[in-house]
Amino acid sequence: MVKITRNSRIFKSIIKAIQDKKGENIVSLDLRKIPEAVADFFIICQASTTTQVKAISDFVEVKVKEDCDEMPYKHEGHQALQWVLIDYVNIVVHVMQPEARKFYKLEEMWSDAEVIGHDE
Repeated sequence: MVKITRNSRIFKSIIKAIQDKKGENIVSLDLRKIPEAVADFFIICQASTTTQVKAISDFVEVKVKEDCDEMPYKHEGHQALQWVLIDYVNIVVHVMQPEARKFYKLEEMWSDAEVIGHDE
């Protein structure tokens, strides 16, 4: 099994896709030292409209397919577009509207994780 790091191609591809579509407040949570974590990394960003949530999440999938030839294991939230989750098994991407992000507080829930900002 390949160890994923912040230097992994898929990680960089996801961050770049989010930045290209103007995702805001981009952070990655390193969950590798947390036994109950379901992934190695969460990448979280926000978008102010449903249109932008869709644009970012669609582009992440396109870019990762192009750069890494990887398809998500699953994705959820494409109906309501308040919070889209794209699961690449080792990395889970969360594209959220600000209200959803405030409400679910993922960064607080995983407060043991090392957090790095990725805004340009």
